[in-house]
This record gives sequence, C-alpha cells and structure tokens, in this order.
Amino acid sequence: MIHPVVMAGGTGSRLWPLSRQLNPKQFLKLTDQHLSMLQLTVARLDGMESADPLLICNEDHRFLAAEQMRQAGYKDARIILEPCGRNTAPAIALAALQLVKNIDENQNPLMLVLAADHLIKDIAAFQSGIQKAIPLAQQDRLVTFGIVPGHAETGYGYIQQGPKLADDCFSVSRFVEKPDQKTAEEYFASGDYLWNSGMFLFGARTYLQELQKHRPDILAICQAALDDASEDLHFTRVNESVFAECPEDSIDYAVMEKTDNAAVVALDAGWSDIGSWSALWEVSEKDSCGNAFSGDVIAHNTESTLVRADSRLVATVGVKDLVIIETKDALLVAHKDQVQDVKKVVERIKNDGRHEHMNHREVYRPWGVYDSIDNGHRYQVKRITVKPGAKLSVQMHHHRAEHWIVVSGTAKVTNGEESYLVTENQSTYIPVGQIHCLENPGVIDLELIEVQSGSYLGEDDIVRFEDRYGRS
Repeated sequence: MIHPVVMAGGTGSRLWPLSRQLNPKQFLKLTDQHLSMLQLTVARLDGMESADPLLICNEDHRFLAAEQMRQAGYKDARIILEPCGRNTAPAIALAALQLVKNIDENQNPLMLVLAADHLIKDIAAFQSGIQKAIPLAQQDRLVTFGIVPGHAETGYGYIQQGPKLADDCFSVSRFVEKPDQKTAEEYFASGDYLWNSGMFLFGARTYLQELQKHRPDILAICQAALDDASEDLHFTRVNESVFAECPEDSIDYAVMEKTDNAAVVALDAGWSDIGSWSALWEVSEKDSCGNAFSGDVIAHNTESTLVRADSRLVATVGVKDLVIIETKDALLVAHKDQVQDVKKVVERIKNDGRHEHMNHREVYRPWGVYDSIDNGHRYQVKRITVKPGAKLSVQMHHHRAEHWIVVSGTAKVTNGEESYLVTENQSTYIPVGQIHCLENPGVIDLELIEVQSGSYLGEDDIVRFEDRYGRS
C-alpha cells in the first residue's frame, strides 16, 4: 500500500496574474478545463493500490484545498497545515511523522511524495515508474524520479545516473544545480543525466532515520510541533511558534545529497513543472500558427503566442512570441523569452503597497465566493454566492454598513435581535456596528449583491463572534 503525500504549498509567482498568493497555481485549471493541478495530481493515482492522499498546505489555503479535494471525491481529506513555509525537508518530515504515528514500530509505510503543481501526460508511464521504484523503497532506498530530458534545459537541477540497479533504475552518482547553457548541452549529449523532478518514494521511517542522521535539528522541531498539534475538522494544525523555529531546507540538501542510499528511476512520462508561461505554452495544444488560445480570443497575423482571456475579448494583430494573460483586475503582456522575470513585477506590486499579488477580484471562501465588481470613495459593490446550507460567520463591522439585494435563492438573515428570510428581488440593510449573519437555508445557490458604504471598507474590519469554519 502506497501512501501519497501531496505537497501543495508555494505561490507560483512566475504565473502571475493568474497565480496569486492566496490562490496559487496548484489550485488553478492551467492544463485542463475541469480539473485544477491539485486535482489532476490525485486523479493520476486512480487504479493504483494506494491510501487516500495526505496533503500538506499553507494555513491560508486550507479551505481551497479541502474544497478541491472534496470535488475530487475525498470528502474528509487529511490535510496538514503549515503555519509558515520551511521548504520540503520539514514538510515531508511532518507527513512521515504523521504516517508512523500510532502504528507498530516495525511498520514502514511507503510514502509517494508528489508536488501538486506538476503536469504528467503519460499516466501509464508514471504508474509504471512507481511500480519499478517500490522494490527499491522496500530495500530502504530513498528513490527519486528523474525525468528523461527532451532538450538541454537550464531551468532544472540534474541527477547523474550511477550503476544500474534494475530496469530504468540506477543508484545516484550525484545531484547537480541548474547548469548554464553549455553545461546543460553537455549533460544532454552524455545521456547520463536526468532532470530532477522533486518526486520521491521511500519508507516513512527510512526518511526519518536519514533525517535524524543528517539534520536532527529539523526532525526534533518537526516532532515537537506535531506533538503539540491540534485537530480542527479534518485539518492538523502543528504548533505555530515551535514550527517557526525550524530551519528552512530542501529534501535534496538535507537528505538526498548526503545519504548513501539514494536511487533514481528514469521516467519518460510527459512531465513538466509548469514553472513559467512559456512552459505552459510548450505543453498546450496549438493551432497551425503555433498559437495556444484560451477564452474569447480573436487573432490576426499572430504566431507562436499564448493568450489566456478570462473575462473579456482579447484581440491580437501582427504579434509573435508573446504571452498575454488577462484577468478581471490585471493584464500581463510579455515576450516568451522574458517570462522568468514576471516574478520581478510581482515584487514591484508588493513594494508599491498594491494588492494584485494577493488575490483575484473573485475570492473563494469556505461558504462560497465573492466578486468585487466596483468600488470607489466610501463604497464597494460585491456579487456574493453562498453555497446551499452554508453560513457566514456571526460578525460586526465598526466602519461600514451593508445593503443586501437578493438576486436568486433565499437568504436567512440575522440582523441584531431579528431573524428573517429575504427572497428574490427583496433587500435588507445592516447598520454600522450591528451584529449580523447571512445563511443559505435552501438547496440552490444564494446570489446577492452587497453594497458596502462607510469610512473604511477593508476585509480586516470584521469582528467574528461565531464561525463554523474556525476563523477568528
């Protein structure tokens, strides 16, 4: 039995403006119209003898991750919440410690460590590679999966193959950093090097033993943080103050480059980490002119261009080798050769005190979604959708009043001491300082328009008195 561990952290800043800090690329539908990158990751396990996936994600993404796992068929997905990012070695340690908790000390469950934001086109080849790795992991090998390179790539680390252990399986001679172009060409020509995919298979206790040997400080802090964890719904919250003291380190640096038991399985499965817009263009279906379009696009005399239109018509005339990404609140136009610098734009947005790096205009909540459709001095207009049976927190605002107009469905409104229903084409008013709550008692989505007015309209002007989702 394999225990999949899916690492769903990270922000994917190079895929801005689609990827945002509170809605990063692993939760986006980048390569599939219906499934996010996370959902594709767990879907490619179908048909294998494996346990339900264990997720590791950021505290800020907990409801997004839980909802997407629910949509994928895992109603009560197990999710470990990291209060802060400390790279892959501690994250995997938390998962390993969780897997060996409360089981016999002679048991060594096999962990299949996957990233939530990778694309793998050939599922059969991927699953075949895992089957080849299982005997090595059962022999206490720490197995990584190396991607058979299709070209000389400078954006990935490499693994040099050592002596052959079995079909497509080798000991690891060495790990090497991202090379320059000349070195990458030498690696590719030699046939001895594989791209480092960041996927692994090993026994949970095997990993913990190697971590104890090479980075006992990381293991000790992770153990202490998990020992003092709290259970909230199906989330495991490790102790924040303890985990914050953990050193940041990758599994490659902390363990894989130091262990004597590393092995690599060569994998040729149409893999990509979708690390940039040019990488997405490369794996996308293209027309006869080399264009990859998504959304409402009209193109004339356009070649080798990626266009993603999320909310309006995008027209191109006489352009080549561009990336054009349109969202409701931002537009990116970049040359395909320069997309690695998109993260510099994100840094500029942060430094300028703007908010477009944090979230989209459309924001997902555990109860539904809201879209900030207009705003100005002392007012803001939102379109709000509340899922059937969902309830917002019992709350109060110090600086704003709210007007609610129901468009469809039925709202149950708590307004001070009163509780009443508001149906289609009806409205209600929540004064400043009034304790209130909104609930959908029906079986269809509740849609309403909210008009906020007041001296301050920030999302932090919320005093919560009761919340079924554990928010404070």
